[in-house]
Amino acid sequence: MTAITLGHLRDPLHAGCAAAVARVLDAHEVEVDFVDVTARELPDMLAAGEIDLLVSAWLPRDEALLRPGLRAIGELYLPVYSWAATAPLGPVASLGRDDVAEIVTLPEEEQRLRAALAHLPGLADVPVRLVADEALWDDVAAKAADAPRLLMLAQPHALFHGDLLHVLEDPQGLLGGEMRARMLVLDKVAACADPDMIDELSEMMLGNRVMSALDYAIRVEGAEPEDAAESWQRGRLIPR
Repeated sequence: MTAITLGHLRDPLHAGCAAAVARVLDAHEVEVDFVDVTARELPDMLAAGEIDLLVSAWLPRDEALLRPGLRAIGELYLPVYSWAATAPLGPVASLGRDDVAEIVTLPEEEQRLRAALAHLPGLADVPVRLVADEALWDDVAAKAADAPRLLMLAQPHALFHGDLLHVLEDPQGLLGGEMRARMLVLDKVAACADPDMIDELSEMMLGNRVMSALDYAIRVEGAEPEDAAESWQRGRLIPR
């Protein structure tokens, strides 16, 4: 196999992950054609066989993407939905209107947030504000010194790189547990690929800390995904 179409969602986190995976493909002399897609476009493109390798699906959340002719391989990191605040606070179930000024999440996560808040009566009167992902870092950073704000957000994310946010305890597990970020590859592609390359991809582990750092480098520092991935590979992304 000499070429692979590598698909990923159109955001810095997944672009950085795809760039890191591409370095493995490059080492096996496979030409990479990147395709960035929206979440809405992704199912149809997978069904049409327009993506050879997807980086990545969050299972079990994204199980609907799996279909005959596709297989899941590897475990790149362990995404998890978290409560986090701009100040160290107690468990989320202990919080009330006097503890946080507002609750912030992404528009696409509003339904998940509302379902969780139904079990947190102390936060019932706290205003909720939706912020687009591309504006979230600037929004949170600009108001970090103000009254504490509560976020419902998936890790990894640039906001979890450094000490801007404090992850809160959630003994009730209202947001669910860890997921597995896995690659989806077409069976016909895997069948004709170098088995050593498939094995290397299957054993590849980035981890949430590296993924948050990749997202930070791209989203906040303005690095190109390929440059951020090279920094990771050379051990420069996270101070040792």
